[in-house]
Amino acid sequence: MSYYFVIVGTQDNPLFEHEFGTSKAGGDGQARFPEQARHMNQFIVHSSLDIVEEVQWGAGQMYLKCIDRFFNNYVSCFLTGGNVKFMLLHQPPSSAVSSTGVVLANPRGSTSTIAANPTSPQTEEAVRSFMLEVYESWVKTIMSPFYNVNMEVRSPVFRQRVAAAGRKYL
Repeated sequence: MSYYFVIVGTQDNPLFEHEFGTSKAGGDGQARFPEQARHMNQFIVHSSLDIVEEVQWGAGQMYLKCIDRFFNNYVSCFLTGGNVKFMLLHQPPSSAVSSTGVVLANPRGSTSTIAANPTSPQTEEAVRSFMLEVYESWVKTIMSPFYNVNMEVRSPVFRQRVAAAGRKYL
């Protein structure tokens, strides 16, 4: 499964972006987005912001689960108390989900991998755990006296922590 993680500020500006692949079930951690569609990741996530704004006031939760789907791409969202949005675009391998969105049998025969079904409870729990760990790192980063609201995060330590959380949970 390929992932595109972005933190969106209160003014709908990207504060942090990271692209990675699964490290579970023999994955190498590299994103496998098709080259011709890679530039669409930002547009897909940005178009999901309207849905986030509709759902956030009715849900009453920080983790909104999978909020949007665009062809074979799923978008999950986590809201912070300061209205900063953590958005994760995940794309299952093309062999795991058909073009109609029907989940096919896992080609490896194992149903325990989270790539088998992007909307399964196991996948949702893994994404939630990833978001919570990134949130902890986010809070530590913005507590810095050198950080201003809606400023892009360029910290290599924060990037390493996001990558580590991705390897751990996704």
